[in-house]
Amino acid sequence: MDAVRIVTGTAVPLERSDVDTDQIIPSEWLKRVERTGFGAGLFAEWRDDRNFVLNKPEHAGATILIAGPNFGTGSSREHAVWALLDYGFRAVISPRFGDIFRNNCTKAGLVPVQLTQGEVDTLMTAVREDPALELTVDVERATISAPGVGFEASFPLDEFTRHRLVEGLDDIALTERHDGEVADFERRRPSWLPSLAAPL
Repeated sequence: MDAVRIVTGTAVPLERSDVDTDQIIPSEWLKRVERTGFGAGLFAEWRDDRNFVLNKPEHAGATILIAGPNFGTGSSREHAVWALLDYGFRAVISPRFGDIFRNNCTKAGLVPVQLTQGEVDTLMTAVREDPALELTVDVERATISAPGVGFEASFPLDEFTRHRLVEGLDDIALTERHDGEVADFERRRPSWLPSLAAPL
């Protein structure tokens, strides 16, 4: 995954709570085998309504999504995170995330910014009033700011997750950091043990 240190851009105010992963990316989109192309299916059913917030031209190109509480509940599908990233979002703000969704975010490079309900309401109102308002998420400092309205807040981010995001380390990249140790283990591994290696 790409390293994420700073996310700066405009935001989309999604004023809905309890948004589950099936609403984020409907199940009919799960037949794809790649991680790309899911952006077209993001909130697909809601986007049929031309008044849906993602269809408004003033929010085109936004990189941050602001949502109500319990965002990303429901199934464990990673496709929900892939759809948000493929659409162009790099951070999601909510008072509370589904646990598995939040975990999937940190493994794919989407920054989950958990704020208090009051802080989310403040940002939601500010973006509604000025869709061009610029927000900045600083992953290294675990802060979010909107200088245009004098807003700044911190959000919880443990050191390991911060390190993963800043260095761009998904699970595969973390494993590859131990290639030498894995190769050494395989060299010392008794030959009589079962193996997945192809016979010579």
